[in-house]
Amino acid sequence: MARPFAFKRSVSVGLLCASLWGAGLSMALVQPVSAQGVRGLPDFTELVEQVGPSVVNIRTMEKAAPRDVQSSDQDAEMQEFFRRFFGVPMPTPNAPNGPRQQRPNRGQPEEAQPKGVGSGFILSADGYVMTNAHVVEGADQVLVTLPDKREFKARIVGMDKRTDVAVVKIEATGLPAVKIGDVSRLKVGEWVMAIGSPFGLENTVTAGIVSAKQRDTGDYLSFIQTDVAINPGNSGGPLINMRGEVVGINSQIYSRSGGFMGISFAIPIDEAVRVSEQLRATGKVQRGRLGVQIDQVSKDVAESLGLSKTQGALVRGVEQGSPAEKAGLEPGDIILKFEGKTIDKSSDLPRMVGNTKPGTRSAIQVWRRGSAKDMQITVGEFEADKPVKKAAAAEKPQAGTVTKVLGLTVSELSDAQKKELKLRGGVRVDAVAEPASRAGIQEGDVILALANIETPNVQTLEALTAKLDRSKPVSLLIRRGEWAQYTVIRPVR
Repeated sequence: MARPFAFKRSVSVGLLCASLWGAGLSMALVQPVSAQGVRGLPDFTELVEQVGPSVVNIRTMEKAAPRDVQSSDQDAEMQEFFRRFFGVPMPTPNAPNGPRQQRPNRGQPEEAQPKGVGSGFILSADGYVMTNAHVVEGADQVLVTLPDKREFKARIVGMDKRTDVAVVKIEATGLPAVKIGDVSRLKVGEWVMAIGSPFGLENTVTAGIVSAKQRDTGDYLSFIQTDVAINPGNSGGPLINMRGEVVGINSQIYSRSGGFMGISFAIPIDEAVRVSEQLRATGKVQRGRLGVQIDQVSKDVAESLGLSKTQGALVRGVEQGSPAEKAGLEPGDIILKFEGKTIDKSSDLPRMVGNTKPGTRSAIQVWRRGSAKDMQITVGEFEADKPVKKAAAAEKPQAGTVTKVLGLTVSELSDAQKKELKLRGGVRVDAVAEPASRAGIQEGDVILALANIETPNVQTLEALTAKLDRSKPVSLLIRRGEWAQYTVIRPVR
């Protein structure tokens, strides 16, 4: 069960060797000839014998009312078709990687039925098993089958959907645990191997190379990219280096068809172990938060704020009452460092903060109005997002002022709107055109500042607009719901 988010070789090794032989070339060409010459292909047999006993098959069950007789007969025919022509069971309609279907509930008592198939590996001899969160999410029952065919009912210890890591526990001892590898030693081009249960085919071994590291596809993780064949059912299985150590958890694939297309992604094992330790200790993961909306620093943003190069995390919005607001962070700030560590790209910040214990007082450095500023912030604890309230729309004036340079139609805020939004002033956006729409500005937004200067009313906004250098991008601070947000707009020349 690999989630679509792994380029296929055009020929097998055997065909390649045969073609060389047929052309009259010596087979010595594929043997090592020097330190810089062609190297022989790796032998994975010892790795399979070493790690194979630690890889498990995971099946999940869910409760559902039994289907009617006609549906059961049709499904039985389809099961037989799949068994005869493909040699595997038909995928269940409610498998996580398949379409869900509604079944009639005729009042009969619920019974467990297959939900999905995945993989996992033994973390410790006393029965802790690591897998993906999406493998066990929503399951009423989890069954773990060892390579020696012993089967256990497993208890879900905890799962973290943001990193897609889960830990389950089976009641067994003396189990063969995997060895954890050092991800920092992993190199692009290095051979790696996967073991799992693609399409329910247990103990399937595939191999390839590391295609890239630090591949950004999520807020809290950077993935290991490989060309190892990963398919539905491989999810949760280990990615293994040539030393027999687990360096990742196979989690996602890039696919337009739902099957392997040559690009796979694995969760780095160091991140997964950090999460698993918290899950085993408390059943959940504590994650730090600042309460900011961030974006990558583009060339236009760097230019508009006087930053010499594109680095850091641009603060586009600050949540009311958040640690960021209490610390004095403002939309338009660029966070350059967190706890002394440089932020090269915006995705670095959530990982640094997320790995910080809530309540920790941390040092940050921001770029504000042309200079660096050191600040202190108390990291909060991540919680569910709050619903955003829409800005008040009552007492909207019949006609607004058109600012063509910015592509805006604006009007004054009424006293009632200022009171509801808890603002002393601002300018309401009634309509947008280019370039405002391209900058993401929406009807109902409230403009608080232009070029880092407050805009308490329409007259001030017009005066500032008239003085703009239209050849350069300009910063705009807006209020949307409970969030103050920052954007960059290019005036019409």
